[in-house]
Amino acid sequence: MDGTLVDTEPLWIAAEKELVSSYGGTWTDEMAHRLVGNSLIVSGQIIRDNSPVTLAPEEIVDFLLERVVAGMRLHVPWRPGAEELLNACVAQGIPNALVTMSYEAFAGVLIEAVPEGTFSVVVTGDRVRKGKPDPEAYSTAITRLGVTAADCVAIEDSIPGVRSAVGAGVPTIAVPHVVAVPPIEGAVRVGTLVGVQPADLTRLVSS
Repeated sequence: MDGTLVDTEPLWIAAEKELVSSYGGTWTDEMAHRLVGNSLIVSGQIIRDNSPVTLAPEEIVDFLLERVVAGMRLHVPWRPGAEELLNACVAQGIPNALVTMSYEAFAGVLIEAVPEGTFSVVVTGDRVRKGKPDPEAYSTAITRLGVTAADCVAIEDSIPGVRSAVGAGVPTIAVPHVVAVPPIEGAVRVGTLVGVQPADLTRLVSS
């Protein structure tokens, strides 16, 4: 979701900087980029370990979520081409799974903003035991969809996300955004989703 469908990374980074600043520290963009794609608890621990913040990781997550949810309720910042591709998949009857390390409370903001039934399956970070890059989230989505990994195409923007999808055996398209994604076996990189149609997805992962 974050960075692939919607450009929420600026909201997360702003919330991280606000929190660290409130404890007298400085949170750089470089540190913020280390959090991209990780589970929220892992991100909370990284903030605690690398700043003056004394909150528990769970409390850090609560703080960040409150800020980011508020920002998303004001405006859904779609990534270029993402909304159009998602709508095209729905129109063609292709089941879509939202596989995100954001929590259910935050993913719900996006789900409320799209037509009912857009996502057949939703897997969030607070509903799995191991977050990305572990493949559990994608394996869970595959099972709930009732298909095989080879029947799917994953679209991700981060290294942990790509590794999670590839680890579950899903042909993967990487669309780097905030952080670069190096070549990863099992994934193909594209620069943008603008102009990408559902029929292009299998072609891209087969190229």
